[in-house]
Amino acid sequence: MPTASPRNAPNPDGPVAVGYDGSEPAQLAVRWAAGYAAATNRKLKVIHAWVWPVFTKNLGPVKGVEGSGLRHAAEATLQEGLDLARSVADKVASEVAAGREGTEGVAHHLEIDGVIEPGLPGQVLRAAADGASVLAVGHRGMGRFLGQLVGSACLDLAVHSSCPLMVVRYPNRLGQPVAAGIDEKPRREQVVAEAARLAAAFNVPLQLIHVAGDQHHAAHGRHAPLHGKELLDQAVELARSLAPDVPVEGILLETHPVPKELLTAAAQADVLVLGAHHREGHPGSTVSSALERALCNLLITR
Repeated sequence: MPTASPRNAPNPDGPVAVGYDGSEPAQLAVRWAAGYAAATNRKLKVIHAWVWPVFTKNLGPVKGVEGSGLRHAAEATLQEGLDLARSVADKVASEVAAGREGTEGVAHHLEIDGVIEPGLPGQVLRAAADGASVLAVGHRGMGRFLGQLVGSACLDLAVHSSCPLMVVRYPNRLGQPVAAGIDEKPRREQVVAEAARLAAAFNVPLQLIHVAGDQHHAAHGRHAPLHGKELLDQAVELARSLAPDVPVEGILLETHPVPKELLTAAAQADVLVLGAHHREGHPGSTVSSALERALCNLLITR
């Protein structure tokens, strides 16, 4: 019997959570999350952060105007997200029923819950996604004001989310590989594991990319850290052990700067998986660059 994950700890078997604010990027996030939840037989939780109670007390309907008011608008937004998720799930179920290639094992029924909580997006999403296997968000919100709130939420969640953060920038690129940036940091195994899990779920190849650093002053001996090809070969071996049916390729690059080379190499991927090595509330230069300039979707794990 599986044990429950402690609070604020990632749960690989937990539900898929997704933030929805009615914007086009949020719609892409819901589509991705519903597809991933169906492909991995997980529950889906659609979360709406209701920001207006932070700024005003006038939340009820306008007298004499049916269906008006900020409370009603928030409820309608959440319902829109739930309806979109169910339409994606129904499409996947139809593909399974039709016996299309590549849909074996996908769930016929996707259990979907809706959550609406007052507060700023980063705070609400972080709390509501506790115990989830992954949290999906759009990379921008609706309008200048809410867009700034959601944009800052991505940076906040990249540092503080208790589960991997999926930042959805583009529609799913069917058949394109999952890529992962592999570095010398000690928790790179978690990046490999998340990337292998994604590639297996979507039945696509996996590319592990390492941009080699300056090794002139590298330590030697039995306990020296791995570098270059040796590090990459170990990551490839781990990925193949975790996902035996996934084709795995190791790509070694030696040019700099690291963020630019990594993002260029992963430009045609469906998803790029990165580890956030944050200090003082910052996720690291590579993750920060990817949040601004990645040409693919982005999965950030800590």
